[in-house]
Amino acid sequence: MGTEFLLVMKSEMILTGIIFLLLILKVWDGIKSNTSLLYFVNILLLANFLWGFCCNTEGSLFNGMYQTNELIFLEKSILNLGTFIISLFAFDYLKENDNTLEFFILLLCTLLGMDFMISSGNFLMFYLGLELSSIPLAALCNYDLHKTKSSESAVKMILSSAFASCILLFGVSMLYGTTGTLNFSEMAPQLSTSKLQMLAFLFIFSGFAFKLSSVPFHLWTADVYEGAPAPVTAYLSVISKGSIVFIFITALYKVFPNFEHTWYHVLYLSILVTITVGNLFAIRQDNIKRFLAFSSIAQVGYIMLGISSTSIMGISAAIYFLIIYTFSNLGVFGVVSLVSSQTGKENINDFKGFYTNNKFASWVIAICLFSLAGIPPTAGFFGKMFLVTAGASKGDYLLVIVAVMNMVISLYYYLRLVKAIFIDNNDQPIASLKGSLPLRLALIICLAGVIATGFVSGLFEHITTLAGK
Repeated sequence: MGTEFLLVMKSEMILTGIIFLLLILKVWDGIKSNTSLLYFVNILLLANFLWGFCCNTEGSLFNGMYQTNELIFLEKSILNLGTFIISLFAFDYLKENDNTLEFFILLLCTLLGMDFMISSGNFLMFYLGLELSSIPLAALCNYDLHKTKSSESAVKMILSSAFASCILLFGVSMLYGTTGTLNFSEMAPQLSTSKLQMLAFLFIFSGFAFKLSSVPFHLWTADVYEGAPAPVTAYLSVISKGSIVFIFITALYKVFPNFEHTWYHVLYLSILVTITVGNLFAIRQDNIKRFLAFSSIAQVGYIMLGISSTSIMGISAAIYFLIIYTFSNLGVFGVVSLVSSQTGKENINDFKGFYTNNKFASWVIAICLFSLAGIPPTAGFFGKMFLVTAGASKGDYLLVIVAVMNMVISLYYYLRLVKAIFIDNNDQPIASLKGSLPLRLALIICLAGVIATGFVSGLFEHITTLAGK
């Protein structure tokens, strides 16, 4: 029984072990060199990612509060891969920092909370995982203690997150009052379209919408992204959002199947405004992190378009796109982190003439931007094609037309950055930047992922098979 318990909770046990090891190193102060410490932590994170494909055991624990299956293991592996890539391109940012261990302890605590949240089969486990992932993340936003914007970012993050969590918890308490249970499987058959339960669903949806930065719950996003360090912004944009998408799918499909007609119309309206507002506001941004914040808001709208199909294909398309989004967005953030850590520049105009002295980094960010825009033959084209196809299966072609029109709009602001890098002249372009070996490795991984993922047809088929079980 003990061995089975360890295997079922394998992901969480490994992360807990790494966190305790880092705490011991902090107390012991045994590794004096930051460079050695960073290499050691990156090896641990790589081992954690690779171990996610070994000895996977499906099961349920704590009377159904915790559950896992092959699809959940895949979702956790996506988060582990993204965290490993972020750790690689944070190398240059952290190697001169005195609080490197604290950064990784907080980072892995948030990842541990996300793993518990994804595996939750009960609203209590879900909420504990949500808070464990949110509170350390707010501390990470304030990692640059000497910067006022970083502190402002953390305050906005924690206050907005607390408010959204209260709304979500209030909705959960209303469901518990009407059903007498917090287990997903026991609650679902008891849910009807009564007014109280409908109100509870809207509260819970609002909590999810905040975490996803869905309009109109997006107002915190740009300010938090701008103030946080680039690696933390990347984590917020990719890993945090990815984990919420995974549990959001579980909630809609397994807890609220009886509300399908209602939540489809709520999603319909949310998709329309999220994609449109995200794209229109991205056009107006000069700071590249604010630009990527509104870009991520628009991308969430496309993901919800796939989820709204209420089909296995919709689930598969959303998860497949998140893999592509991980490579694409982290590739952009990798270059932004390199520039920010060595020059402190974060505006789009600062990238004018960037190609002159930084050819490899320029091609990485350009190809990743093409993928985010959905330009063939990058993986982003195939990802958005599957999302739109899944959304069209419901027959609401107005929604699909608006989504496709917004893809055309997004070309403007993505190509605006590409134009600044390759075409615009600059009397004083950014000098040649010598990134560390881990950072260059992260960029290569992202570039390879953006190019290869779209052509590996077996990946989408594998996800579809797991989603259908």
